[in-house]
Amino acid sequence: MTNILEINNLTVSFDGFKALDALTFSMEEGELRTIIGPNGAGKTTFLDVITGKTQPTQGKVSFKGRNLRGLSEHQVSRRGIGRKFQTPRVYLNLTVRENLDLACNRNKNVFQTLLGKPSKSDRRTVVGLLETVGLTVKADFLANLLSHGEKQRLEIGMLVAQSPDLLLVDEPVAGLTDEETENVGALLLDLAASHSIIVIEHDMEFVRQIARKVTVLHQGSVLCEGTMDEVQNDPHVIEVYLGEAPSIGDRELKIIRIVAAMAWCDGNLAPEEEEVILSRLSRQFATDSQQQEELQEELKNYLAQDVAIANLIPELKSTEERELVLKLSYEVISSSSRTPNEPNINQQETAAYEQLVQLLDLPPEVVRRLEAEVEPRA
Repeated sequence: MTNILEINNLTVSFDGFKALDALTFSMEEGELRTIIGPNGAGKTTFLDVITGKTQPTQGKVSFKGRNLRGLSEHQVSRRGIGRKFQTPRVYLNLTVRENLDLACNRNKNVFQTLLGKPSKSDRRTVVGLLETVGLTVKADFLANLLSHGEKQRLEIGMLVAQSPDLLLVDEPVAGLTDEETENVGALLLDLAASHSIIVIEHDMEFVRQIARKVTVLHQGSVLCEGTMDEVQNDPHVIEVYLGEAPSIGDRELKIIRIVAAMAWCDGNLAPEEEEVILSRLSRQFATDSQQQEELQEELKNYLAQDVAIANLIPELKSTEERELVLKLSYEVISSSSRTPNEPNINQQETAAYEQLVQLLDLPPEVVRRLEAEVEPRA
């Protein structure tokens, strides 16, 4: 699939301060990309340069193979890029239908919209947009009577009405209720079936709802890219968001992720399994009680998502790591036993454990020894 947007070595300087610093980025046509990053990471400047609001100090922005450098905002919009700002920009004294009708024909002004008759084609388009954004029943309401979330959806509908090839959506759920946030997320996922979309957002729960591929910006550059699981478990991302390096290293993180994946293998993280992971691993990787308590809090961040075990085993480099993973995994899935010394492992856990043993490729006598070392649950 071809790239719809390519950015190479992009730098934007304001009086010596680099808002963007040699940033390189690309996305494929039809992709939904979410961009996150702490305040000051360069997210707004990133959108400003794409839309022509800010001209780069150096570098190149190509949209559908054509260089955008030097074009005005109006010219960029005409090329097929639409932008939704954080604060809804709708005509509050027009109805929802009139807002969408005005957006359908950019050659039409407000006076023509109010006094003229829309074409049959425009009427069909507006009916479809009302259904898409979930505002059919409020089509004849004035926009100033809508909730904040409804205004956000209306503006997204107005953006879609202009038929852009690329939608740029800036913090669409800021200040929304949980229900409104879910509605906006569902709308963007529906639109992603037929549009290329970039979403900038701070709300991590919302990002998890819509994320397919996530790009993290930091100090004007791309820090990392990947799935939500990959990004949220990246030590550099954790350091950026928490302001400090994680207390566990890459080696420990690999082991934790595999053990957590074993706990999730039956689609459920039992309280006993969570307790074993938190208490056992904190003792394994921390020395004093205060460090263990701090590490337990940190480990909770790694227990929220299921991860495929087969993708993680190749990251283990030593026999010691493989043995530790096996022992801890066996302890975790045995933790919900009904009685001591009688592991109550269900079929899914049995299958996952057998797969783990096979992937770890440890001698049978080693496997038996490690299982025997696991202390029975009291």
